[in-house]
Amino acid sequence: MNTLFAIFIDGMIYASWLFLVAAGLTVIYGVMRILNMAHGSFYAIGAYSAASLVGWYFSGEGQNAPYWSYALLLGCALAAGIIVGLVLEQGLLRFMRGRDEILMVIVTYALLLILEDTTKLIWGVDPYFAYQPYRLLGQTAVGGVLSFANYDLSLVVVSLLVGLIAWYALNRTNKGRLLRAVIHDREIAMAMGVNVNVMFAVTFVIGAVLGALAGSLTAPAISVTPGIGVEVIVLAFAVVVVGGLGSIGGAAVGALLVGLTRSFAVHVAPEIELFVIYGVMFLVLAVRPQGLFGQILARKI
Repeated sequence: MNTLFAIFIDGMIYASWLFLVAAGLTVIYGVMRILNMAHGSFYAIGAYSAASLVGWYFSGEGQNAPYWSYALLLGCALAAGIIVGLVLEQGLLRFMRGRDEILMVIVTYALLLILEDTTKLIWGVDPYFAYQPYRLLGQTAVGGVLSFANYDLSLVVVSLLVGLIAWYALNRTNKGRLLRAVIHDREIAMAMGVNVNVMFAVTFVIGAVLGALAGSLTAPAISVTPGIGVEVIVLAFAVVVVGGLGSIGGAAVGALLVGLTRSFAVHVAPEIELFVIYGVMFLVLAVRPQGLFGQILARKI
């Protein structure tokens, strides 16, 4: 029973992290039809900015007010996502709207490589550590045998909040309904007076903020080093493909499937940990090529 409980908790923690990473990627694709390979760079920039500022904060005033570091993590995610998202969308991607999806993959992959080198120029190649917020929340012992970091458990709550806010914004607000209209038919939405350019810019910034938020909240739990953005985008891609490109609910279900399966492998057969993630993707696509919640779209000729 202890092993099953550990598999479940570890799987939920990993799934919540995967969902935070994949949510921004699936939002951008769902609205703009851009499979944004540069999303991993949003994660990396959020992690680097959070780790550097939190380290600076605890070297000074942070010792007297440590809990303000969590506000600093959120602030870093907002600032990094808004700045980088606006610069990329307004500076480059808005000129390429309507282009072939494969071309956009190549363009955003080039942006990923450029931003990876940019992070090295800004922060260098040495690792950054921001462990203080992680330790601050302590641990919870279960049954006197298992112990979990409360910071990791809080990620489950954050991912649930992000998912609920995204669902409410899309289904219960006027702006969300307009956005769904843009998703369904861009030309008709424009003819009805919807400012599609603004919708695209806001969507891309929201996706960038979600990617930076995942990196910022992950920074206290890891060593922030060069290359983390490239590693993350592969996992995020696996999750959104399993769930269905463009579906928030699909991203959540995909994250749960991958997270729980990977946790089971770690505890039972660690030698196949990496295989099971892509094994889940293979099995789902073999049965349902568009993903679990993906829709078959008519191609315009």
